Amino acid sequence: MQLKKTSYGEKFRELGLVFFIILICIIIQFRNREFLTIANINNILTNTAILSILAAGMMMVLLTGGIDLSIGAVIAFSGMVTALTVREKIPLPVPLLIAESITVGALLGLITGTLIARFSILPIIASLGMMNVIRGLTYIVSKGAWVSAYQMSPEFKALGTGKVLVLNNLIIFALVIYVAFYYFINFSRTGRRIYAVGSNPEAAEVIGLPRKRIITLVYVFMGALSGLAGVLWVSKFASAQGDTAVGYELNVIAACVLGGVSVSGGRGKVLGLFLGVILFGILANALPLIKVSPFWQQAIQGFVILTAIITNVLIKRNNDRLTLRKRAI
Repeated sequence: MQLKKTSYGEKFRELGLVFFIILICIIIQFRNREFLTIANINNILTNTAILSILAAGMMMVLLTGGIDLSIGAVIAFSGMVTALTVREKIPLPVPLLIAESITVGALLGLITGTLIARFSILPIIASLGMMNVIRGLTYIVSKGAWVSAYQMSPEFKALGTGKVLVLNNLIIFALVIYVAFYYFINFSRTGRRIYAVGSNPEAAEVIGLPRKRIITLVYVFMGALSGLAGVLWVSKFASAQGDTAVGYELNVIAACVLGGVSVSGGRGKVLGLFLGVILFGILANALPLIKVSPFWQQAIQGFVILTAIITNVLIKRNNDRLTLRKRAI
């Protein structure tokens, strides 16, 4: 059974995103000649790497018709746990520190997924509750203190600031995640089931898809990627604190929406997601570069996101209309 098809509307939306990105780049370049330099492009990619990693997880959650508001808190907690491990000079190599943070995040995601899938708590309520619980735990384990740069080893700090050839390590992590994610969501059986659960939950139950297991799984994935983002965040900024990434989940959701991922589930493509992340990163970089007021920056970003949401709704309505016409014929 074919679970997802690319409509003309979706293709148009992706082409529209490409055109819009090119147009913005041309306009900004005229305003500031430093915008399209190699250094600034590398800066944009580096600064959006963590966002893009989280967006891949959020796309899976949104495809099932869910939402996760706890990811900022998971970033803070998993990053804090790893930073405390480094501060206490526990002799763990960097790969094991990464594994520690990912495991912590995955366990928190498992709790959130279980609340939603097994206890039928609304995703927004479950994740909002977990967000507050995890924030509290972060302050408890850290005793309200920060872990600063001088308490971290050079090897750990190099994780987020080092380079492979000319690419920052964060970009490498993001590229690996996206290649794996593209294959998983498009070619694996579980990926097709994620689309099916979000497209028509009732039909998924009827044909015997393990809906609860799939929903739990996407939150575990989201938690694991948040854990990875946590260790990368702490390493990049050489600081771990209780209020790390407050509100960052909204940026992640916004990037997904810009990329055409439907908040009602069942619709979204990796290419569109990638373009949405790039557009969000360009806006975040370019607006301060051309000295736009911070108040106007928020307004402009909000307008672009609202436009993307309206576009998604109109495309979905058009697709539904075409589907009904085909059935009538």
